[in-house]
Amino acid sequence: MEEKTVVILGTATPGGGFPAYGDPYAETLNEIEPTLSLQTRNTKGSTENVPLLEQGKLDLGLATGEVTYEAITGMGRPPATNLRIINATYSQAGMFMVRADSPYRSISDLKGKPVVWGAASSGFVVLARYVMDGLGLDLKKDFEAILLEKAGDGPPMVIDGRAAAMWGGGVGWPPFMAIAKNPAGARFVAPSADEIGQIQGRYAFLKGTTMPAGSYPGQSQPINSVGSWPFVLARASLPDDVAYRLARALHRGEAALGKRIDQARESTLANTLAAAPRRDLIHPGVLRYMAEIGLVR
Repeated sequence: MEEKTVVILGTATPGGGFPAYGDPYAETLNEIEPTLSLQTRNTKGSTENVPLLEQGKLDLGLATGEVTYEAITGMGRPPATNLRIINATYSQAGMFMVRADSPYRSISDLKGKPVVWGAASSGFVVLARYVMDGLGLDLKKDFEAILLEKAGDGPPMVIDGRAAAMWGGGVGWPPFMAIAKNPAGARFVAPSADEIGQIQGRYAFLKGTTMPAGSYPGQSQPINSVGSWPFVLARASLPDDVAYRLARALHRGEAALGKRIDQARESTLANTLAAAPRRDLIHPGVLRYMAEIGLVR
């Protein structure tokens, strides 16, 4: 019997979106590709996964688009060289969720109020920092900032009134789902069209994103905001043949993965090609498979 290649995938803190994505991702790829043993590991999230990948201490790691952008462009540090993209996960629009019976309807309404920004090391906090800064706000100075050990600790604070809102995003994000299911219901507070323009005027790498209607209980309208695509990143030193097998398994398992978790329907190689900041950032093993199926030349 052939020995399986063990591949370690760093996710994030329990109760957040990355573990909710990483576990079915690993299960699906393991089913499709019997030569792989993809194993998930809880970490502190994007801002820990990138340095662990850089140091070769993880094979794969989930990271938001903002953290990936900072790493590859060298914002506040030398550019990362040991990072490559395996696939884009799902489009992610940043926004607040509040209880439906709360008085808050705009971002300015939340100024000075207790706001749960998420786990301190989460990429969502990085996105929040850019969005707020684009509006001339500071997430710690202009709000009563609550940073968590793990994302799953946030929903009870909104439900029982200790916090006015929680920041997050993405279809089916577990903390938002938990808030939306409370008896009082929930609704979203997102940047207005003018605010989106203001944010993108300062940070052009943030893309306009839309969360479709029906993504959460009681959400009858689509919600526009800004955000990006998180990625499954690999250490660049991951062997080409391993990256090739991961890409092949993802491509063959797209339907199965989408059945396990709704937002993973966006986890296609075509979306990966479109979302990657540059083609050379995609792992050579993935590009080889993309060429085989006619996605790239």
